[in-house]
Amino acid sequence: MKKLVMIGCGGIGRYHLGHLLQFDDIELAGFCDAMPERAESFVKEAGSGKAFTNFKEMYDEVKPDMVFICVPPTEHGEIEFETIKRRIPFFVEKPVALSLDLAYKIRDEVNKAGLITAVGFQCRYSNLVEPNIKFIKEKQIIFVDCIRIGGVPSVSWWRNKATSGGQIVEQTIHQFDIIRYVFDEPEMVFTLGTRGFVTDIDGYDTDDLSVTVVRFKSGALGTISTGCYAKSGDAADSKIVFSAKDARAELRILNDLKFFGYKDTSIKTSDNTESNSKSEGFVIKGDGGFTASTSGVITYKQEGDAGLLCDRAFIDAVITGDASKIRSPYEDAVKSLEFTLACNRSMETGLPVKISYK
Repeated sequence: MKKLVMIGCGGIGRYHLGHLLQFDDIELAGFCDAMPERAESFVKEAGSGKAFTNFKEMYDEVKPDMVFICVPPTEHGEIEFETIKRRIPFFVEKPVALSLDLAYKIRDEVNKAGLITAVGFQCRYSNLVEPNIKFIKEKQIIFVDCIRIGGVPSVSWWRNKATSGGQIVEQTIHQFDIIRYVFDEPEMVFTLGTRGFVTDIDGYDTDDLSVTVVRFKSGALGTISTGCYAKSGDAADSKIVFSAKDARAELRILNDLKFFGYKDTSIKTSDNTESNSKSEGFVIKGDGGFTASTSGVITYKQEGDAGLLCDRAFIDAVITGDASKIRSPYEDAVKSLEFTLACNRSMETGLPVKISYK
């Protein structure tokens, strides 16, 4: 049985722990956190393992087969280099760094070592991804319109752009990443940001709202708007729209995917049977896959826990040595980081920024 350890026992660590507790083919052998009481709480919840405050000591004692790195954005670097040195496959939460130079160095060392890696872009494992890609392949997408509007997370480091990277880098990177994954790579970005609307939070020092214009390699254009000023979900409809000449797809990440004006009446259901519509619309019940009204709107619903699949894909890769089912290895995740950091650079300079992956 493979031994798994975790570095970082905060909120995102607990998210992964909830998944790991469902697997019976791994041993949860160690938990490390700068706050010993947090590591101890994970040991208690897991019913196994040992708590540590020094990850190198944990590595020395446990000799793990894999590690989940769930630390704040500023803490990347030493952990990854030591992990690579010891040839331990690792899963790391996004963003993988706040510096591209650091991310490049880690990426290059990973490649030299030939290590299995994965990054926490769980949205790539959603059942909404496949029909979204199918739509995009069959339609010429001309415009992408993305909105993510929310509030300010409670953790203190998030409120400061120097320690979080800002909302684009720390949160909305999921939207940037899924656009890359299902649609196209960016070629150029131009971003404007604004402040002064969030005035009631101590220690707050980041952008309240930013709007990015993107030129994709295909020639399509996009806008990605993200803000943390909202006090209610009524403030905005957070979604990604992929617009073609005669149809559009609306993706609400990990929630649903809707097609408008889509004329395909032969669609595979989740049990791999085929449904053919003889009328304007159709309804499939019981499999949670999709529904359609007589208006021609097809709706796919999120099924299951994409995060569970994301974590499982990494663990299976380590157990089998086959990483082909990992959808976001470290090298690819660096490209999503570059996409978002280019937006920050554009905000800082007031100029468009070209993206050429290194």
